[in-house]
Amino acid sequence: MFKKILIANRGEIACRVATSARRLGIATVAVYSDADANARHVKACDEAVRIGGAAPRDSYLRADRILEAAIATGAQAVHPGYGFLSENDGFAEACAAAGIVFIGPTPSAIRAMGLKAESKRLMEAARVPLVPGYHGADQDPALLRREAARIGYPVLIKASAGGGGKGMRVVTEESAFDAALASCQREALGSFGDDAVLVERYLQKPRHIEIQVFGDTHGHCVYLFERDCSVQRRHQKLLEEAPAPGMTEARRRAMGEAAVAAAQAVGYVGAGTVEFIAEPDGRFYFMEMNTRLQVEHPVTEAITGLDLVEWQLRVAAGEPLPLQQHELRIHGHAIEARICAENPDANFLPSTGRLQVLRWPAHVAFERTAGGAQAGAEPAAVRIDAGVGEGDAITPYYDSMVAKLIVWGRDREQALARMDQALAHTHLVGPQHNVAFLRRVVGSPSFAGADLDTGLIERERALLFDAPALAPALVAAGVVAHALAQERVGEDTDPWSRRDGWRLHGSALRRFEIDHAGVHLRASLHRSRDGAMQLQVDAAAHAFEARPLEGDRHDVLLGTRRLVLSAYAVGENVALFTPDGSAWVREVDVLAHAGDAAAEGGRLTAPMPGKVVGFLVRAGERVLRGQALAVMEAMKMEHTLNAPSDGVVKGLRFAAGEQVAEGEALLDFEPATAGTATA
Repeated sequence: MFKKILIANRGEIACRVATSARRLGIATVAVYSDADANARHVKACDEAVRIGGAAPRDSYLRADRILEAAIATGAQAVHPGYGFLSENDGFAEACAAAGIVFIGPTPSAIRAMGLKAESKRLMEAARVPLVPGYHGADQDPALLRREAARIGYPVLIKASAGGGGKGMRVVTEESAFDAALASCQREALGSFGDDAVLVERYLQKPRHIEIQVFGDTHGHCVYLFERDCSVQRRHQKLLEEAPAPGMTEARRRAMGEAAVAAAQAVGYVGAGTVEFIAEPDGRFYFMEMNTRLQVEHPVTEAITGLDLVEWQLRVAAGEPLPLQQHELRIHGHAIEARICAENPDANFLPSTGRLQVLRWPAHVAFERTAGGAQAGAEPAAVRIDAGVGEGDAITPYYDSMVAKLIVWGRDREQALARMDQALAHTHLVGPQHNVAFLRRVVGSPSFAGADLDTGLIERERALLFDAPALAPALVAAGVVAHALAQERVGEDTDPWSRRDGWRLHGSALRRFEIDHAGVHLRASLHRSRDGAMQLQVDAAAHAFEARPLEGDRHDVLLGTRRLVLSAYAVGENVALFTPDGSAWVREVDVLAHAGDAAAEGGRLTAPMPGKVVGFLVRAGERVLRGQALAVMEAMKMEHTLNAPSDGVVKGLRFAAGEQVAEGEALLDFEPATAGTATA
């Protein structure tokens, strides 16, 4: 076994690899960019080496600097994690040339499976089922358009060298093909340095089911069962679970054997995932193979009781697989939720900012129980894999994922209940995030009833987006409970110093002004001489009690209902977390804001920090509402900005390739019915 390895990654996966290495007695080396100098993964390792600037191309994509760090620190092997250089055959070859073990498959296997078109040809030869499509080397746009017509719309254009939802577009009609192809190729070139694409039939109501495979250098290859990854937004996974609901033993065996055949076709060594698209009638087709550890590997660990990183390390060190196919078992059900800094109501635009509050439900970090599920032991009910903590920042340089929340249950019903509760007790304040959205997905009829396909989010749009705001009385109760608790801080035993509203004669009345979800609430707290309180919101009055608990939690009685809620102050704002959901509210100090001017309007700005890819209009051009004006790139994805109304583009403020800050004006735009605005 290795004595020291270098982890060529960052964030939660770097922390995760370090955990298994430490348990095996292996020393670890972290690498970091300028943006990550104080990151959690740096502290999780025994030593760390700076490799460059904040942008990935200046640091985590610099194979030369990573290898220099490995050689300088005496690391015997490099674990690439996922993303960055994990599927770069050139990096794997460079490691071998430097006498350092690459903890992953051979360069030839990476190369064969990394190009989607080439991998499809290999799979066809190995008799692995394929989706009808065009996987050829000729990339003439006219030919691609003809092939799309032959396949039949809708079609899916995919970057041949890509993954993670990048360089992928669904096209429903021929008139939209050219624009979608150009955008797909541009994004593919920027992300992978290769603009080649393939075109496939876009399946209706498909499920995304993947098989975890493992091979060793002794000729053994096994499958560690399946994961259902159907719940996606923007072609990127959001919720994953294992085993796949409704999977029969016969189909599991067929898919597992097909995955093993795919791996053996390229002499695969190490951890890999063969991804299939499955139709409602049970037919399944090979999509691609990811030649690395997957983001969602924890659900496989939960149901098998195995440490997949340990398996990677042992196989890379030349050991045989720890178990053979007949020794593997499924135990229980696991679900993983990807908690991301993004805005679901704005087409999941990435968000950045400091994590002012980050509180998790009761959980354990990953620690393998000896024997695990293979010996009948139950894994932890809740597990958190995170690379950030409270006070850290989500920056525009890297992926927007904050953490992975994994739950395990004896069956799917228990896992669903645990996931709902775990999300309810996940409190995040700072950048916009998807925690409440995830909870709605988990509770939706489609997900709860295992009616799964890649279009679930769109099918459930009415339920999942624009969720109703918290009840005004509950919002007011949270604000008042928080205010009363804050006022108790530092009180001594002198009754004349207390601020509890006690009066020698009569009752006390206190008013609260609250802004919530675009509505201004007026609440009144009435306190009688005997201490009993009543909270009035609008015309309704409710019996009220509030008792502070540990931390930022409060025991509240509202009418006949007693509940526990949490409240966190951020300036004049209060973040509320209740059993019914969360809210971001503002307690208005009327005197402090008596002279405020009216809010400005009409500014239409960049929704996030990023780079201008290009403008789709010229100065002086008349445009229609919804027309695409500009394309930005942020967090490795392209985002199109559209005209908010009919109008005229008066001028462009940036050139292609320039960086822009969040809120910065991109172009001057004059609405048809108003004065000049900026977009």
